[in-house]
Parts: sequence; structure tokens; C-alpha cells
Amino acid sequence: MGGKIKIGINGFGRIGRLVARVALQRDDIELVAVNDPFITTDYMTYMFKYDSVHGQWKHHELTVKDSKTLLFGEKPVAIFGCRNPEEIPWGETGAEFVVESTGVFTDKDKAAAHIKVRYTTQKTVDGPSAKDWRGGRAASFNIIPSSTGAAKAVGKVLPSLNGKLTGMSFRVPTVDVSVVDLTVRLEKKATYDQIKAAIKEESEGKLKGILGYTEDDVVSTDFVGDSRSSIFDAKAGIALNENFVKLVSWYDNEWGYSSRVIDLIVHMAKTQ
Repeated sequence: MGGKIKIGINGFGRIGRLVARVALQRDDIELVAVNDPFITTDYMTYMFKYDSVHGQWKHHELTVKDSKTLLFGEKPVAIFGCRNPEEIPWGETGAEFVVESTGVFTDKDKAAAHIKVRYTTQKTVDGPSAKDWRGGRAASFNIIPSSTGAAKAVGKVLPSLNGKLTGMSFRVPTVDVSVVDLTVRLEKKATYDQIKAAIKEESEGKLKGILGYTEDDVVSTDFVGDSRSSIFDAKAGIALNENFVKLVSWYDNEWGYSSRVIDLIVHMAKTQ
């Protein structure tokens, strides 16, 4: 596939906007269309320009040409407001890949269903939450135990770990960045220094740009806007013995994830 890879984005929420930001800063990706039936082009422009976590957009002048077109500099991006995915005219824009970021269409059957609004489920103040009663408590001043699908997802991506990993999460009052606290029983003995050395070697080798390594005294805000998927915190981990260790790693759950979405599109384009 020659030239830039043309992409569309369905859903211009947190992830949709950040995928757009990542795409617009790359030379090999061209954003050609966005679909979101719930916001106007004026409000879409405002939400894209100003982000309380990642800051103001300063790479292109963003203007509204009309109700169906945004201009990033002089580059037009088509805007659609279709509720039904089947009605989105991606073909008219030349989009070769579409990023599904509504959070609704997670399989092929759902992708053909009627779209729904999707927000983060955690409440900013105490309110009703039928599925998870703890999820109805105020997020701004509580540490809230919750479930996570991350452990199951790892088993699907890495079959060798399927059934060997489980986990839960704590929802905490931070706007961005997550941390993994991984407790491991090792089959083969290893000192903590050996583990650190192995991770550092990988972070400087084939996983450079994906896996990070730090021995600095870091906190969560130090990783806002970090495009890597996992940054190992060497000082935070501990070893009970050579078979039982705790490893700690940070990641920007918005920017890092959005960066991998674009990397996946590039990979798919190359393998076609």
C-alpha cells in the first residue's frame, strides 16, 4: 500500500479524539473522516482543541468549514452524524481503515446494531449504579475496588498465559495514567536484579518504544502523554524471595492505547 494510510474514526469521545491527535502527528496516516451523531462540528472542534489532561492542541489550526467539514490546517476532514454504522459513507472519503471507538461495537454482530451513547460508568458524585453498587459511589474522593477485563484479555492475546493470570482494579481520583501491580510466583528462580536487567534489555531492544524502564522516583502524572504501553518502575518492585516477586509498571491508558491503535493500523496496512 503506497502513500498515506487513510483512516476514519467512529465515535469522537476520549479515545476517538486522542487517536485523531496521534494520527495527525504522523506522516504515514491521513485522517479523512469522523462519525459522531451526538456532537456538532463546533463542539467537536472545541473538545478536540482543549483537553484538560493532554493540553491544548497546537499542531494545526483547526476550523469549522461547514456542518459537515472540519479543516486541520488546509486539510479537510469529513464529518458524519450517522447513528447506524451501516449508513456511514466511509467509501466516499477513501477511508481504508476505521477505528471503532464508541465502546459499543465490540464484535461483528454489535457492529451492525443501533449505536448508543457510552460514557465512563464511574460517578462523579454518589448516584445509582445497578450493576456495581460500589461503582455508584463518588469517584472524586474514594478508592473504589472494581473488576477488570485486563487479565482475561492478556490470556487471549498471549495464549500461554491463559488461565494463569487474574486480577482486580482500584478506581482512584486521577484523571489519567494507570499502574499495574503484578505479583508473580516464578517457576525458575531469579533475583530482582536479574529481572530488572532482563526488562531493561528488552526495553532497549526489540520492545523499544513499547516497553519502558525507569529507576527515577516517578509518580503517575510523569507518564501523561507517554506513548509507550508499559514503563517498568524498577524502584517500586520488591522480591520476597527468588520465586516470589512484585513488579510495578505504569502506562497512560489513553495516549498509550491510542498510539497502539495507530501502530496496529500501520501493521495491517503493511501486511495486506
